[in-house]
Amino acid sequence: MGPEPHPWIAPALPLLGMWRGSGTGGYATLADGFSYEQEITFSHDGRPFLRYEARAWLTDSEGRPDRPSGRETGWWRVGADGYLEAVVAHPIGIATTYVGRISGGEIEMASRDTVVTPLAKEVTASRRRLTLREDELTVVTEVEAVGQPLQQHLSARLRRLPG
Repeated sequence: MGPEPHPWIAPALPLLGMWRGSGTGGYATLADGFSYEQEITFSHDGRPFLRYEARAWLTDSEGRPDRPSGRETGWWRVGADGYLEAVVAHPIGIATTYVGRISGGEIEMASRDTVVTPLAKEVTASRRRLTLREDELTVVTEVEAVGQPLQQHLSARLRRLPG
């Protein structure tokens, strides 16, 4: 049994745990779309924020994992009224701060600042929408990058794993 959650994270408590599922992605600069498997974990240590970790694998035409893909980690800080701030870092040299809101099973956040290392691709904005319905979590990510306007990049449906 872990620590008692901070009261402010009450709107985010349904996210706690591990989620896994599949999705599709694409972007205007890519010749073809792609399929992937994704795993997301939300945890806490009693303070008013969640630890967030996500990892993904590209899948082959039969849905089998082919090779590692996206990975990110960060912290989601929840305010007393469902206000949300997040810091998310990627190993490809991108770090983003988000602001948004958690309301019921809906979470929306948009980038406030994005920084990239000299070797990273240009990313100027991003937006995320998460929808939680019972034990299904839908995640949609939009990005504005490499001279392209804000557009959908990823969409996945995840199921809560037992435990």
